[in-house]
Amino acid sequence: MDLTRLSLEQLSGGLRRGEWSAADLARCCEENHRQRESTLRAYKTWNGEGAAATASLADQLLARGVDLGPLMGLPVSVKDLYAVRGLPTFAGSAASLGPDWERPGPLMAGLERQMAPVMGKTHTVEFAFGGIGMNAHWGTPRNPWKAEEHRIPGGSSSGAGVSLAQGSAVLALGTDTAGSVRIPASVTGQAGLKPTHGRWPLEGIVPLSPSLDTPGILARSVEDLAFGFRAIEGILGRASAPIVVPAAMSSLRLGRADVFFLDEADPAIVEVYERAMSRLAVLGASVRGVELPGCDEAYSIFRQGGLAASELCAFLKAELPGRMERLDPVVRLRVEGAESLSSVDYLLRVRALREAARRALPVFDMADVLATPTVAITPPRLDAIQDPEAYRRANMMVLRNTSMANLLGLCALTLPIGLDAQGMPVGLQLMAPPGAEERLLAAALLIESHLGKPLDILGSPYFPQ
Repeated sequence: MDLTRLSLEQLSGGLRRGEWSAADLARCCEENHRQRESTLRAYKTWNGEGAAATASLADQLLARGVDLGPLMGLPVSVKDLYAVRGLPTFAGSAASLGPDWERPGPLMAGLERQMAPVMGKTHTVEFAFGGIGMNAHWGTPRNPWKAEEHRIPGGSSSGAGVSLAQGSAVLALGTDTAGSVRIPASVTGQAGLKPTHGRWPLEGIVPLSPSLDTPGILARSVEDLAFGFRAIEGILGRASAPIVVPAAMSSLRLGRADVFFLDEADPAIVEVYERAMSRLAVLGASVRGVELPGCDEAYSIFRQGGLAASELCAFLKAELPGRMERLDPVVRLRVEGAESLSSVDYLLRVRALREAARRALPVFDMADVLATPTVAITPPRLDAIQDPEAYRRANMMVLRNTSMANLLGLCALTLPIGLDAQGMPVGLQLMAPPGAEERLLAAALLIESHLGKPLDILGSPYFPQ
């Protein structure tokens, strides 16, 4: 039995009832990794022995009636930006960042306290600066839905979604600055949550853009996202509001934000999106077209480097001098370009984004959540984007829809809604006002309960041996 197909609620309950052990779960993840990692390459650092030791200790404590929390014994993967005790942090770069980046921040320390086995650290785009998932130093994970073609896994949390799809973890930690949780979740058929900026702490996570960065989670369903969200809120000592799922679809006010978000989108993506939105309307949801103000202004700033290029450049110069010369050329070109931006121009960008965020909020008077396709294009083959201009265009199109939630200060998630004409997963992005994660998750749970969970909608990817 592949235990990784069960929900987090089922796994957690089964552990406490003695139906299986944390060691059983870790062994199942280890076996899936053994069979599939040589093809998919989700991990920079594998921690099988360490995870097994944590699982064994969790079993001993559970046997004595000691319950440390909902994530106890549940195998997780962690993006290689998080400091994890005993594991090196590379942040996608050519060399380890050193022992300072092995001291966990509050989020990882909480997972340690709950004894969630860390199966390993997943690949990332170098310093998380890109949405495709490519890495010139360590290679690019393969999207499991077309593993024989090597299509992009999405970035920058490029190994996170792949780790869930291959069954080597049941929850994945990533980060999201312009879509880096939602993009890999969407294109690998997973669910992913970007909380409001500032809700979860950034300490112990290598920064890209502290003005926009947020920790996030990827899971195999919205149900698992909600479980993970509640668990992490508890770890951080937050008394979050209950997630109250409406009793009927007719209670949901869904805003279709087609303007901007469907521009130049692949027709195959739009077809799946239209089908899902029509289905939700038939089921009783109140679906109306809305326009999200501020997108054009925010996207114009984003296309010029936004805030991330300048903030990453400053971090590298201050904390990691000498690293600029060793950057992946795709990353280096964009980072070095930020040096010509004046402090006045940077502050004007900050001001313009704050104004755009202010203008965006009234749209939620008309809708509980906004809906868009998560990623506007089908995941391209890696060999089709080797040309710098092809890469640039694909990167911007992959990031375009998701970046708006970050730039406008919203919380957002993605859930699978089907496969496109090429057999690749399509995600539905939902966005809610800042601090409204419970509302966002409630809407997504309602939608998932009617449309079906990922395994029901997508089936399973094929893994060539």
